[in-house]
Amino acid sequence: MIKRLFLQIDNAPLIIFRIFFGLLLACETFGAILTGWVKSNFIDPKFTFSHIGMDWLQPLPGYGMYAYFVVMGIMGLLVMVGYKYRWSLGLYTLLWAGVYFMQKTSYNNHYYLLLLVCLIMLFLPADRYASIDAKQNPSLQKMTMPAWCSWVMIIQISIVYFFATLAKFYPGWLTGTFIHDLLNRSVINPTLNGIMTQKWFYLFITYAGMAFDLLVVPLMLFKRTRTIAFVASIIFHIFNSITLQIGIFPFFALSFAVFFYPPDAIRKLFFRKKPIAIDAGQPTNEGRNILLYFFVPYLIVQVLLPLRHYAIEGDVLWTEEGHRLSWRMMLRTRSGYTNFTIVDKKTNAKLVYNTFNDLTPKQRGGMETKPDMIWQMAQRIKRHFAQQGKDVAIYAETKASVNGGPYETLIDPSTDLAAAKWNYFTHCDWIVLTKNKDFSTK
Repeated sequence: MIKRLFLQIDNAPLIIFRIFFGLLLACETFGAILTGWVKSNFIDPKFTFSHIGMDWLQPLPGYGMYAYFVVMGIMGLLVMVGYKYRWSLGLYTLLWAGVYFMQKTSYNNHYYLLLLVCLIMLFLPADRYASIDAKQNPSLQKMTMPAWCSWVMIIQISIVYFFATLAKFYPGWLTGTFIHDLLNRSVINPTLNGIMTQKWFYLFITYAGMAFDLLVVPLMLFKRTRTIAFVASIIFHIFNSITLQIGIFPFFALSFAVFFYPPDAIRKLFFRKKPIAIDAGQPTNEGRNILLYFFVPYLIVQVLLPLRHYAIEGDVLWTEEGHRLSWRMMLRTRSGYTNFTIVDKKTNAKLVYNTFNDLTPKQRGGMETKPDMIWQMAQRIKRHFAQQGKDVAIYAETKASVNGGPYETLIDPSTDLAAAKWNYFTHCDWIVLTKNKDFSTK
């Protein structure tokens, strides 16, 4: 098996993926401007909820984030045509990492996947054909790549689908509760809504979704079932694109299919003038160190990250601890409220801080039900009063519901959040553990 990883294969799958990928990068960033996503997440807010530890990472002032995204879009197009490939992709990766870590109000798993694939592609020889780089420097041109280049991509997407399936094994999904509520919110057309919220339909979607996530990669690996699985993928992702409006993710996920088909088939389909790789099937040591010392540890980390919530006390659906970076996609809705009580430690006087003045409606909706954002808001309030020379204690009255279940206390109301610490790898004991193990509508 190890020897097969270092056999040379036609590099057509990686080349066409680079072209698709660059186009999708450009669509993601230009689309973010045109749809108002940049405005609502970076221009309108007074500040963003960054990932904890990166509060210093805030949007550029004024309309600077528009220029930021335009630069990213241009870099995506340069990746597509293969001009200064690694520099263009490297800059895009750096800028997209900034976008990803800068805000989590509009968190989406495909933003994380985009970052990971950017990182992977930086180490792959994706500019050796059908690129401006190869035309300007003919010595760069090559018709093959080590087989492990395809397998890294296959393993990455397999991790995504596997953990997406594993996360669905909880009552709120298995009863169809979440999918019913999701379709009810997402499908505006009254006729379609009436059909899609019927029990037979949403249960079909519930279990078809699980079956797809679990089986699509194994079926794509076998020749007899590959095309059937690919057609099913098109139907699945187009349905999601229409009903859920989740940006480029459906097309991004479909683009990985090129790594499952024989390289010669991809060459004949997309690059009919591409010379046949005469050294295909020959062994090579190319990229051995990159595979062993970067990709192997990288993939191990990718397997461990989605498991970390099992080592943290409490249900991740409630506490959110270990939720991100774990492919826990489309699993729950949260609702509730948070009211802060602020006490001047010196005078015991209650102070007023109006979160409505500082937060957009979307920011407030996320902050009121997610422990990490509640804690971050308390830290911001603490800094606000510290600038006035006041040392304050901050308490939160919080009720939350998951998937329409009962409202319960989320944050210990006796805990001073101004003094509380955020634990990255263990449970924060000021998050009250729920007794509800169902998380479905009562």
